Amino acid sequence: SISSYLKFGLFNPIYNRNVDIGRMGNKAYHVFWATLCASGLISLSYWTLFSPRSDCSVTRWLLATILSILITARGMRRNSLDFSGGMLSILIGFLLTIANAAFCLSMIAFYISSSRLTKWKSEVKKKIEVDFKEGGQRNWVQVLCNGGVVSFSALMYLYNCGVGERSINLTGPEMDMATVCSLGYLSSLSCSCGDTWASEVGSVVGGTPKLVTTLKSVPRGTNGGVTIVGLVCSLAGGLLIGLSYYSALLIFSTSSSCTPQWIIVLIASLAGLSGSLIDSVLGATLQYSGYSDQIKKVVNAPGDGVKHISGYNIVGNHAVNFISALLTATLALWITRHVIICY
Repeated sequence: SISSYLKFGLFNPIYNRNVDIGRMGNKAYHVFWATLCASGLISLSYWTLFSPRSDCSVTRWLLATILSILITARGMRRNSLDFSGGMLSILIGFLLTIANAAFCLSMIAFYISSSRLTKWKSEVKKKIEVDFKEGGQRNWVQVLCNGGVVSFSALMYLYNCGVGERSINLTGPEMDMATVCSLGYLSSLSCSCGDTWASEVGSVVGGTPKLVTTLKSVPRGTNGGVTIVGLVCSLAGGLLIGLSYYSALLIFSTSSSCTPQWIIVLIASLAGLSGSLIDSVLGATLQYSGYSDQIKKVVNAPGDGVKHISGYNIVGNHAVNFISALLTATLALWITRHVIICY
């Protein structure tokens, strides 16, 4: 059932694709995800092509379809995505590309950079991570938790503003819907990129991590452990998202605004850093971390021969990623509304 998938996938520390296949059967598993992807594409296509509120061209629809399929196929071929993650990525990629070219370009920047960093020093990560997978092999849970807030923001943008690239506007007393959706998208994606960069780089370089809540030294792989290198990488990850988004607006946007659009880069960079810190605090408190004397690695669940390091066994890493992206987007919108606009 859907509830059992959510419970196992979002709140269990380690999601296992084989459990899905065991429940549904391998053929039914693939048919389910292919049908879900096709249904979503048909629904979005009908809305964007035939709705009176949308002005999407056939050329844009074809580009969104082909681009999302090609990028996903590349990810599956390189083991960055499994089948369920690939089907969901096609749907999300189509949504982002059809809605706003800035959404698409920034997501491509996140996907390519994060995939490369995931494979970087994989031989070292294999010795540290108890649930290490070659290439990452992101499944539907990981794609949904990293892209859930992003997809919702893009869907609200498409519904309220239609197809097209619009500049953000922070000059009035209230933010328009295009600005709200764009900043929600930008800050949540910057959070995901910043946290991924910090995790993939900080776990193998940068000295001994410090637990973010106590500043005590902890083993590599501990949830909530941070390093200076990791924090700098989280800022750089947000910067990449901001630059890619800003570049797309310079190229494609036809709307005008009194707000200097370079502020997008600043907001994204800060969202990458703050999102990574929020993720670390949640990981240090709501996720269990313990050191197993048997396998000589940090594990995410209590057991025999496991010495507790930090946190409670409440949620898994996927749920933390989703919550941190949601909190970062909310925080960014609140600060923009009550601090930047008022100033």
